[in-house]
Amino acid sequence: MKRETFKVQNVKCGGCANTLTTKLKDKFGEIEVNLAVMPREVTLTIADGDIPYLRKALKSLGYPMTDETMGFVEDTTAKAKSFVSCATGKLELSQS
Repeated sequence: MKRETFKVQNVKCGGCANTLTTKLKDKFGEIEVNLAVMPREVTLTIADGDIPYLRKALKSLGYPMTDETMGFVEDTTAKAKSFVSCATGKLELSQS
C-alpha cells in the first residue's frame, strides 16, 4: 500500500469534502481532500488493486477522477450526483 493523490471533478466545498471523507472511510480509511487546488485532490493510502474500487466509489458519489472519459449524459449525471452529495455533506456538517 502506498500514499497516492488523485485529481477529482465536481468537488466544490467542505460539504463535498465531508461526503467524500465519511462515505469512503469504511472502505478506504482516512482520506484528505485538498480544496486549495484545482482540480481538487483526494489523498489516501491505497493498494494498487483497490484503485478501480476507489474510481467506482468516487464516480457513484458524483466525483469522478479527472482522467475519466464520459459522454454528455454520464457527465451530467455525475454533476447531479455531486450536487446531492454536496448537500448531504453540508447537512451532516451542520448537525455535528
